[in-house]
Amino acid sequence: MEINEILALAMFGSFILLLFTGFPVAWVMGGVAVLFSFISIIMETQFDAFIGIDWNYVSIVVPRIWNIMTNWVLVALPMFVFMGMMLDRSGVAEDLMSNLSKMFGQVRGGLAVAVTFVGLLLAASTGIIGASVVLLAVLGVPLMLRDGYNKELACGTVCSTGTLGILIPPSIMLVMMGDRIGVSVGDLFLGALFPGLMLATMYVSYIFAVGFFKPAHAPVAQDTQKLSISIFIGVFKAVLPTVALILAVLGSIFFGIATPTEAAGVGALGATLLAFSKKRLTLDVLKEVGRGTTKTTAFIFALLLGATAFSLILRGLGGDEMIEGFLHGLPFSPTGIVITILVVTFILGFFLDWIELTLIILPLVAPVVVNLGFDLVWFTILFAVCLQTSFLTPPVGFALFYLKGVAPEGVNLGHIYRGVIPFILIQLIGLAVVFYWENIVLWLPAMAYSQ
Repeated sequence: MEINEILALAMFGSFILLLFTGFPVAWVMGGVAVLFSFISIIMETQFDAFIGIDWNYVSIVVPRIWNIMTNWVLVALPMFVFMGMMLDRSGVAEDLMSNLSKMFGQVRGGLAVAVTFVGLLLAASTGIIGASVVLLAVLGVPLMLRDGYNKELACGTVCSTGTLGILIPPSIMLVMMGDRIGVSVGDLFLGALFPGLMLATMYVSYIFAVGFFKPAHAPVAQDTQKLSISIFIGVFKAVLPTVALILAVLGSIFFGIATPTEAAGVGALGATLLAFSKKRLTLDVLKEVGRGTTKTTAFIFALLLGATAFSLILRGLGGDEMIEGFLHGLPFSPTGIVITILVVTFILGFFLDWIELTLIILPLVAPVVVNLGFDLVWFTILFAVCLQTSFLTPPVGFALFYLKGVAPEGVNLGHIYRGVIPFILIQLIGLAVVFYWENIVLWLPAMAYSQ
């Protein structure tokens, strides 16, 4: 093994180890890049070892950072974040939960189904996992526990449904993926829609199955009202504003009226008007949402800058070539290599979150997948579905800890861990479906281009 390959392995290993110190990920990536830049330059200049990295090579990071800061696509990020945070404070979710629980409360598992529908609408209008999980937990878990729901089912429903926003557009993760590997964000949005809806349908099917086979785990809600016109009207009024906003954002992208960046501006304005119509728009709310958007955007861009420096140095050390050689050297067919990548990604999801995997792993394996003859949009959506499990798998599944932070008394981590297991299995089944039927991803983008 050559010296630069040893340094590449040491660089990646140092990054993984330093993540467990709790130090901010952006500074870990940037700091490791700076450290190994100096090590490489010293070894090349002082010890006559050929590394391939000198001051001229390291200086390339400056124009790359400039390209990130002037990237028109990434302008969508702060506006989508603003849209999600404003919707979180608009009161829409409370109205949805109240009215949908009345409609679905007539059947076993109905409250959990109502939570899933609310989560699906939040996913298609916010895309912020922490906010979605916390909101669903505050609104849905106490209602389900009051009516005698199994704690594991209640927790698993909230955690899994809350993570749909990472996949269903407008997803911040898909925007970052498109930027990192040079794929159209609009294509990723189109490709992710059906897989996201499929997963939500599978969640609902599982909940109904639990209600049928284990009635005590998902009983009929207490004090249910008979279905009436007034209930349907209430549901229509609650759903209409959110659906209108979703159509304004995603519809403008899907029909080619606006780019994702322009649609993000429409969404931010729409969420503000929605909060105003609900009489929730105050100066304090604007300040809070503005500060939250600024902090989140700064965090994301710091990650992008750190990942840019890290990737540049790792590539200079031959890390991408080493990974490509390793994958091509596996005794598998091209399909087997893609499966291996997904299996490794799933395992890494136990220890890393989607940000590290998106910024570091995806750009390394994407060229290999293209060389093997696979469609990059299809593979990216596969990768995204696989990453969704990283929110649910301990020890660093963030959705688990979001829920634990607001869970009612009597709900512990054991209930949450056991509750997400069936939903992780459902996600893996969904991943297999997308893998074997790639048109689930590719049909909608193809239809959009054929018009």
